[in-house]
Amino acid sequence: MNRRRFFQSAAGAGAIFHADALALAQAAVQSVAGRPADLVARDEDFWLNIRHAFTVDRNLINLNNGGVSPSPRIVMDTEKRYLEIENMTPSYYMWRILDPGIETVRRRLAREFGCDPEEIAITRNASEALEIVQLGLELKPGDEILTTNQDYPRMITTWQQRERRDGVVLKQISFPVPPPGLDYLAQRIEEAITPKTKVILICHITNRTGQIFPVKKICRMARARGIEVIVDGAHAFGHFPFRHADLDCDYYGCSLHKWILAPIGTGFLYVRKSKIPSIWPMMAAPASMNENIRKFEEIGTHPASQRNAITEALNFHDSIGVERKAERLRYLRKRWSNRLRKLPGVKILNSEDPEQSCGIGFVSVDGFDATELSAHLWQQHRIWTTAIDTPGEYQGLRITPNVYTTLEEIDTFAEVMERLIRKGQLTASGRHHNRAIAGPGA
Repeated sequence: MNRRRFFQSAAGAGAIFHADALALAQAAVQSVAGRPADLVARDEDFWLNIRHAFTVDRNLINLNNGGVSPSPRIVMDTEKRYLEIENMTPSYYMWRILDPGIETVRRRLAREFGCDPEEIAITRNASEALEIVQLGLELKPGDEILTTNQDYPRMITTWQQRERRDGVVLKQISFPVPPPGLDYLAQRIEEAITPKTKVILICHITNRTGQIFPVKKICRMARARGIEVIVDGAHAFGHFPFRHADLDCDYYGCSLHKWILAPIGTGFLYVRKSKIPSIWPMMAAPASMNENIRKFEEIGTHPASQRNAITEALNFHDSIGVERKAERLRYLRKRWSNRLRKLPGVKILNSEDPEQSCGIGFVSVDGFDATELSAHLWQQHRIWTTAIDTPGEYQGLRITPNVYTTLEEIDTFAEVMERLIRKGQLTASGRHHNRAIAGPGA
């Protein structure tokens, strides 16, 4: 079987689920063409059709899509089909037939991000993408790295390892949540720079309270001082609209299994072309690949099925439209937070400024331990949330719905929280169960 006949056969086998999975979403999009995104955000007929594209468990309410989100059925079916294909004769079908598909994925991601395909490496997640740069930069003893105490723990751990290994110095600054504004965040970073600062790590949007940073302003300020800036975009790509030109960064890493709805274990790393030669790959590549973005993909044997299904996730994402998606996520966040913010002891710690926030919400309740509250919600009400504690500063629940989340699920969460807050206590069983399930928020 030649390649053309092989793909024609594979496409025919998948035609049924392709047609069924996208038909409702495409029809829904056509029905709202030309309407403002903020109005579509409230159109439940539109979002009902989007929800039908997912096969999620509706016997629990998943409000931790920020950690990892389910993919639409079409993405899952595509991944399974590729897995079956590569399993027929792996060394042939995976390496000769499927692996070249990564170039299509690279091109599609570059178009979505707004950069040259030769600046995009496909990774397994944001952590891998960011660590490639963190561990690949040339640094010497005494060089300072500047970040915040609200950056992702794994990225902090990576810098701490370089402290032990290379003698660099990690400095972390704090900021209030929500902060006064974007200019304040840029100022906090700038004021912490010293003559020894060589690298700044910032989140595009934090994984805690969903605070969006002024990335372009910080990147240009640092570049003028000869300082490298690494941008953690784990929660940004596919969450709200932006392009690389809006950031002007040199390094950007993200996960695709969060807001872009791609298979679990997918991400990408952007490196400005002129910077590629100066970054060592995390796993060794030949010297001939020194200027090649693909040197960051030299990780050994791995499944092509996950990476190739990214394209279908991008198709689904584009079919909704990122502006509509962002407005829907903001609408869901405001629906529950507006109900709770007026209750005694409640603090909503995410910004209400649309330039500083999107779908990630954060609620803190005086007198309630966040991990115990999260456990109670799960054990007693089957509501899955993320407890986050920044010692000495704030603690509470991060709430992250997604495009398949129903208003009934959002309202159920709000109603349960209202009852608990008015009651002012949790059950003993909820407190006990918490210790077993609480974990870090991704």
